[in-house]
Amino acid sequence: MAAIIVYFSRKGENYVSGTIKKLAVGNTEVVANILQKLTGAETFKMQPVQEYSKDYNECIAQADQRRNARPELKAYPESLDAYDTVYLGYPNYWGTMPMAVFTFLEHFDFNGKTIFPFCTHEGSGMGSSESDIKRLCEAAEVKKGLALRGGSIQYSEPEIKKWLKEK
Repeated sequence: MAAIIVYFSRKGENYVSGTIKKLAVGNTEVVANILQKLTGAETFKMQPVQEYSKDYNECIAQADQRRNARPELKAYPESLDAYDTVYLGYPNYWGTMPMAVFTFLEHFDFNGKTIFPFCTHEGSGMGSSESDIKRLCEAAEVKKGLALRGGSIQYSEPEIKKWLKEK
């Protein structure tokens, strides 16, 4: 069996180390790329049909307004049957995962899968995302997640390697 890295990431304006910065690549995508390099796993980027605003403050307002929404995604992997391990990445939005990640998790049966969550944040860590994943994917084994600060993501490879060894 194989592994897949499934992630949601947002480029554009992001809150990084106390200021709003424009990112060409979202922090979670940076982590997904490092994981791909270290594991050789395939990757899949979740993309909502209706993108979040590129403006940070508008995005935050949209994310808050859309709590418990299930935004439609542009695409899904055809199947997850070939994978026993799912690395699941996302930025921490309002203390958990973006609603698009909820949409993705509710689309598949994770029976027999092992999920390794990872998130990027600016101080809120994993929030309630691990318990949310366990609730949505009751038949999966959900391992301890990795929370990485977006502001220091370029220095995160050693921490990612350590997390992979601990699994």
